[in-house]
Amino acid sequence: MSQQDYYEFLQISANAEPDTIHRVYRFLAIRLHPDNPETGDAEKFFLLKEAYEVLSNPERRAEYDADRKKGLNEPIPLSTTIDFMDNMEGELNRRLAVLALLYIQRRTNPYKPEVPLLEIENRMGFPREYLEFTMWYLKNKGYITRADNQEFTLTAVGVDFVESQRADIPILNRLLTTGSGPVSGEPGMENKILTPHRAPIIVPAVDDGSEKSGASGDDKA
Repeated sequence: MSQQDYYEFLQISANAEPDTIHRVYRFLAIRLHPDNPETGDAEKFFLLKEAYEVLSNPERRAEYDADRKKGLNEPIPLSTTIDFMDNMEGELNRRLAVLALLYIQRRTNPYKPEVPLLEIENRMGFPREYLEFTMWYLKNKGYITRADNQEFTLTAVGVDFVESQRADIPILNRLLTTGSGPVSGEPGMENKILTPHRAPIIVPAVDDGSEKSGASGDDKA
């Protein structure tokens, strides 16, 4: 199977009807066509045609779905390509990875946007002990919610963050596009992802009045 997930590329459910596939294809074809001076992308346009040729053909789609299902059973952990363990930088990457996973789930499966914690563990490639602070932060920030069954869902606030920051955070864009982070040693990518001026995007700006004289608990956010 192609390394690119056709359903994720088209941002549709794996159960999408043929009419939906055709409609999305026509929309993206106009957007990605090389002749479009604003949004044209020859490489993505070629991939779009490839995806449509497969998914619009019942027999080829059935074969693709079977291969895709096998591949989904053993996903490559994101920890093989992303540094999740380097102090604060690793924590920032964990947050972005969780947001990307939940965003993809919500976009491709709108009627089942929940993702179990165990699946997040497996997809990221390390135990939940390393995710406790990450999930606590994202939940209290309002980016995600957690159900009683320990399944997580991206909120509207989380969607807004992902979509508004995607262009400014290379690692987030890569996670959303390919499902993986930067390959170790990729020239120049590390500085683009983890330069200090990007960190505050994910770290909350808290004004609790603690440094102001006379501030009271009633003034805290």
